[in-house]
Amino acid sequence: MKKLLSLMMALTLALCSAAASAQTPAWNDIQGELKAALEAKADPARGAGAFQPCEGCHRKDASGRMSGAYPRLSGQHATVLMKQIVDIRTGRRTNAKMEPFLDEHVLTPFEIADLAFYVQGLPISAANGKGPGTGLAKGKQLYDKDCAQCHGVQGEGSAPKFYPMVAAQHYRYLLREAQLIRDGDRRNANPDMVKVIKAYGTGDLEAVSDYMAQLAPPKK
Repeated sequence: MKKLLSLMMALTLALCSAAASAQTPAWNDIQGELKAALEAKADPARGAGAFQPCEGCHRKDASGRMSGAYPRLSGQHATVLMKQIVDIRTGRRTNAKMEPFLDEHVLTPFEIADLAFYVQGLPISAANGKGPGTGLAKGKQLYDKDCAQCHGVQGEGSAPKFYPMVAAQHYRYLLREAQLIRDGDRRNANPDMVKVIKAYGTGDLEAVSDYMAQLAPPKK
């Protein structure tokens, strides 16, 4: 009898786990507000107005902060920006500072598209925050082995696949987000990336983050 109860409990737990997994959307599912934003006919000129509340943190040219507190957004793929905005406002990614600016009463999905395409069109500053430069050989080795397949040989990313451009991003921002992803604290991270960098030590993360920060921004 005890064995039967144990088997029934194990089966129940397995079914509950499977149901929870089935209800959890994949990190790159296109549905809801993201689908609406991606399908919208974006107007970058309108997006300039929508971006104004963001300028206090991300700067007028969307170059972010070298401290890494705020990422460089200029030149980033519009699809990536739309996904991250939607993920924050739907609770899939935690960012308490941005939540008030991204509330559904502040931005519609169509305005998200406008803003994203405006920011994508801004020139990329080469004056981004960089690391010490002492582990670039190791960083390149790790990047070529584990990162280039998704983020591109030159760090250019992929708009259709929601892979962000990492070239010329601020070092401290890259390092912080890499740590969050490795430790499972960035809930909207690509599961494949989590697996890849799970075994990275602090030195590995510092080296590969510095290498990405040192990459020249892609030419438009």
